[in-house]
Amino acid sequence: MSRHHARNRRLPSGPDNARPDVAAPDDALTTPAGPLIASEPGAWLPADGGDVLLVTGFEFLRGEVERIVAAAGGRLRVVDDVAEAAPFWDSAADVLVGSDVRELPPRRRAPAVLVGLSGEGDTLWHLGAALGAQRVAVLPDAAAWLAEYLSRSRSPEAGGLVLGVTGGCGGAGATTAAAWLAQAAAELGARVLLVDADPWGGGLELALAAEESPGLRWPDLADASGSIDPQQLADALPVAGGFSFLSWPGSRERPPLVDPVTVGGVLDAARRGYEVVIVDIGRNSEPLRTFAWDCDRLLVVVPAQLKAAVAAARLLQELPPVESALVIRGRAGVALDAALVAESVGLPLHGVMPEVRGTASATELGRLLDQGRRKSVRRFASSVLGLLAGDLQAGDLR
Repeated sequence: MSRHHARNRRLPSGPDNARPDVAAPDDALTTPAGPLIASEPGAWLPADGGDVLLVTGFEFLRGEVERIVAAAGGRLRVVDDVAEAAPFWDSAADVLVGSDVRELPPRRRAPAVLVGLSGEGDTLWHLGAALGAQRVAVLPDAAAWLAEYLSRSRSPEAGGLVLGVTGGCGGAGATTAAAWLAQAAAELGARVLLVDADPWGGGLELALAAEESPGLRWPDLADASGSIDPQQLADALPVAGGFSFLSWPGSRERPPLVDPVTVGGVLDAARRGYEVVIVDIGRNSEPLRTFAWDCDRLLVVVPAQLKAAVAAARLLQELPPVESALVIRGRAGVALDAALVAESVGLPLHGVMPEVRGTASATELGRLLDQGRRKSVRRFASSVLGLLAGDLQAGDLR
């Protein structure tokens, strides 16, 4: 889901296989690895729009969405409230609701996008979760994203799977699970990107012993705007363990702010350029809001302990309306039974991550992926990826 503060998700235009030696447009973003931004307006406009239903009584929202849909070549139907919208709801290609809408017509599908205004704050995300909206778009910042989304929603190729991994409590092992899943998916033949979503987490690259690997980090993308080319992004990212990764630097310097719009654009490009994108979300409220809404599925990692189960149950209130499941970390026969923990948290059990002796020290030494080669870890990762196979494009996991 995308809160596209412009939070977004299934976005960018397809790869153009541009090479670093090809000149970029004058207004394209240039990073140390070359130009990344496809600035030509036609790159994100749909060739042929469909009927879009907008439900709002806010005049400003009407004007903004009318401009976006018109520029995209689509057809827009605007109604004031859900009662008037009901006859057109199910036949619309996409349903957008304004932040003045508080309920949906009975027995209708969830809206595609909740559209709000900058300045409405956290209430937008809470409302989006309550309505079950697939995305949240904050205008006018998300105008370009919304046009791209409406284009891609009618495309037969929606892009790869974005899987978010978060810890139900501190020290749950979410980073470990994310890295092992990325490693296993890459070994199965998928194009994989592992994303470090927590600027305060110390830098995922340290656990991979990849801090010296050449390629872009989040600060290099801090000023990016517009539509990011998927192939150029993939070419610019570092690689470890057979998969690409995007990390915060593993340094003592205060991490720079990366605008939520930029985060959304990067994840959109990642979705188009990779078959599997695994996001290590962390537990802080800002990464949860910024990244979790862009995920197709969420995994919550919880140790097999009662206190951890209680903390995880509380965390569920902060998650967007994305299909979620539980991963229990623990040894067989130790602490609480995995099924019991899953039942108490209220999420389906998706796997049991083994307690591998020495994982903590291996992470400190940058040898986390060495631990990922153990048979018990491979079995765990394969079982989780197998349960996700239905969400992956055909051929992703060969």
